[in-house]
Amino acid sequence: MLFRPSGRLARALAPTLMTLQAAWVPAGAAQAQPHALAPAIDAQVARHYPGLEQLYQDLHAHPELGFQEVQTAAKLAAAMRAAGFTVTEQVGRTGLVALLRNGPGPTILVRTDMDALPMEEKTGLPYASHVQVDHLGRQTFVAHSCGHDLHMAGWVGTALTLAALKDRWQGTLMFIAQPAEELLGGAKAMLADGLFQRFGKPDFAFALHTWPMAHGEIGFNVGAVTSNADAFELTFNGRGAHGSAPDKSIDPLLMASRFVVDVQGVVSREKDPFQFGVLSVGAIQGGTSGNIIPDSALLRGTLRSYDPAVRTKLRDGLRRTALATATMAGAPEPKLTITPGGDATVNDARLVERAETVLKAAFGAQVKRMPPITPSEDFAEFGSAGVPSMFFLVGVLDPKDVEAARQPGGKPVPGNHSPFFAPVPEPSIKTAVKAMSLAVLSALQR
Repeated sequence: MLFRPSGRLARALAPTLMTLQAAWVPAGAAQAQPHALAPAIDAQVARHYPGLEQLYQDLHAHPELGFQEVQTAAKLAAAMRAAGFTVTEQVGRTGLVALLRNGPGPTILVRTDMDALPMEEKTGLPYASHVQVDHLGRQTFVAHSCGHDLHMAGWVGTALTLAALKDRWQGTLMFIAQPAEELLGGAKAMLADGLFQRFGKPDFAFALHTWPMAHGEIGFNVGAVTSNADAFELTFNGRGAHGSAPDKSIDPLLMASRFVVDVQGVVSREKDPFQFGVLSVGAIQGGTSGNIIPDSALLRGTLRSYDPAVRTKLRDGLRRTALATATMAGAPEPKLTITPGGDATVNDARLVERAETVLKAAFGAQVKRMPPITPSEDFAEFGSAGVPSMFFLVGVLDPKDVEAARQPGGKPVPGNHSPFFAPVPEPSIKTAVKAMSLAVLSALQR
């Protein structure tokens, strides 16, 4: 029987009692419905937020590139041990696995990524990154311009919240901190290191990602939610000459220029216009001086798609265009390497439906289904390994800025991979923790 005070004491204790009553589960009763635990989750989020903000700012100011996340992983390992998890480090090189066993029930995987980007931050934040490292032979700035720092803070916050509420659920939490998401290699590395053989195969998997939506908004899709990704590296070999004597050369820069233009014909003339497919060149390297025609040029780029047939068409078109470009110039066959990246992330329909019900009960109209996004994610590797999974997006920007950007002539908001990408920490982290906690609890229900 619940204690029921009266009079002045009842009025003073009313907010606290409402929270306790909403989350209270009688001994021997069935597990509480996840949405009924929302007040208790809010209380845990408020309790832990100061430490989460400190962790977020520390991670933001000290980013590390893929497979170099040594200090990042150490900070997360310490936080998870403090939360009561059993932690194993150096899984898939710099990854870690944190387990919390709490009786019989499903095993739920919750993933965060850890790596940052090789780019300069220009946010002007007091905790902005000024880190520089040697990357591909040159000094390069490093920045958390894709929000992985916020993912990590939310991941730790979710672990703390669920650990504090472990008398309300049963099962096993498998929290993994994954390296090298930006390289689309970290999930594969952890799986190749025996993730499921060593720690058990989870029943369900969850991950979230920051997105340039208003903070408080949550978006997801059933089916494909991110794209397939392939990287390519293409070298045209020609013949160098003086810039004043182009007739003596086989100009690789001209070949590179032609290729960049001509390869878009694969997208505009060979691919079904109603299916998504992108072929983008992101880097060209060649030459050292304005009066020297070099003997080679290197191009790097990416292929993105949802459908496997479109993926194959883009790969084939890339090869044909590269060979045709070199042949027209009388150059040797170019060197082309296509490196398969992540598959499309596909959300499990039943898992999404269960989580959607709980999230809408807690967040209302801020929860919405949305079309797939064009970036890629190696979280897909866990789904490809046979684990039903859900990947969702969390808005992190000021709603006023987002609304202003929608107006005619409005200034676009900085999105992921922009040097000006600057999530609003408190509402974004709190939403991430609450949403992920509720999603996990929805999967823990029998």
